[in-house]
Amino acid sequence: MKKHHLLTPFLGIGFLLSLFFSCNSSTTESTFDSSKLRIATQEEIEKVIEQFVLAEDSTVIEIPAGFYALKTQLILDNKNHITIKGSGLTETVLSFRDLKAGGEGVKLVGNNITIQDLSVEDAPGDGIKSQHCDGITFRKVNVTWTNGDKSKNGTYAIYPVQCKNVLIDKCIASHSKDAGIYVGQSENIIVRNSLAFGNVAGIEIENSDNAEVYGNTVRDNSGGILVFNLPGLPKSDGQGTKIYNNEILHNNHKNFATALSEDPNGNTVTMIPPGSGIVILAAKEVEIFNNRIHKNKTVGLAIANYHVTGFPMDAPNWSPFTSNVFVHDNDYQRTWHFPDFTKEFGQLISVYNAHGFARTQDIIYDGFWDKTISDNIQSNPMKICIREKEMEKMHFTLFDLWEGEDNIKSSKDYAPFNCEVQVKTDVSAIADL
Repeated sequence: MKKHHLLTPFLGIGFLLSLFFSCNSSTTESTFDSSKLRIATQEEIEKVIEQFVLAEDSTVIEIPAGFYALKTQLILDNKNHITIKGSGLTETVLSFRDLKAGGEGVKLVGNNITIQDLSVEDAPGDGIKSQHCDGITFRKVNVTWTNGDKSKNGTYAIYPVQCKNVLIDKCIASHSKDAGIYVGQSENIIVRNSLAFGNVAGIEIENSDNAEVYGNTVRDNSGGILVFNLPGLPKSDGQGTKIYNNEILHNNHKNFATALSEDPNGNTVTMIPPGSGIVILAAKEVEIFNNRIHKNKTVGLAIANYHVTGFPMDAPNWSPFTSNVFVHDNDYQRTWHFPDFTKEFGQLISVYNAHGFARTQDIIYDGFWDKTISDNIQSNPMKICIREKEMEKMHFTLFDLWEGEDNIKSSKDYAPFNCEVQVKTDVSAIADL
């Protein structure tokens, strides 16, 4: 397949139809007005900075109520057993709007660190980043941006990467130009009881092992929940993710991620078409169940392989194929809006689906498989298992993209995928924190 040109003939159609459904973009804004808070004094701001700089192991850093206009990053470097505690996410706000140097607003490195009961606003890069942590808890934390132009927002709101034993609980993440809640190259993960809205991606689990995502609400993002394995990262294939008991609602926001033309390395999230409920890409061992997947205008669930991106696929210890997926007992509700035509992946789903032009799909499978395992997809070589209730009433499309954009085929036949695979996770060590 040609790189970035899956549906070139339909780009003009996409532009015209975008005029009709552009009004469906989200208008959700921040959860509260921080401008009404008491402004912290310069002395109070300096005290917060000093607590981070001078923190010793087993310290509690307390930040009283107020709006803190910071001109420097807050960095905790290789500390253990630290608690950073505000007076509540609507009471203590750390604003990095005036930060001129550095990326993230707050950066945490160490072990057994908890950050809770506060908000972070307008970091130039990531909101809160934790790296190389064994034991990191985000609880009742809100991270957002207040810019009118969302292209100026930071990349990730809550961003643990290369960590172990990650808990994200009762948090809010909004308006990031990549993922609101992103957990990457990590292991032993829970994301629960949280809200992600107005982001390009609501929640993303990337190249990570042993993750459970449950009890969350993801709404008004471009894509709701993503599970990706990308090539070329220090940690290669992740495996073992369960997504359950989530509300995945009207994720129809415009995709405002940095354009591929502006990033020489590409950015996979830019391909996500607005109106995507759940997207799994080159994912391994994923179970998706008991979710309410409603009013996502393009597709409820997309099961995709890395081939569909058009990006290079040569990477050691990594496979471009999605495999061992079990989808069952979810509740789907389609929308009456036009599906997305602004992204080529959206054009594929909208134009070539097996149910008619511009029809929202409940589930699609892009149909790539490892031909060294089998010579036909009907044998279900990648163990993609779908057991939803009343499948005969759903919009399911199996694509055949092997011959490129000039000969795309599609089918309604879900019979080869009526099976079950076991996906194992164990997050008991962090579930009771």
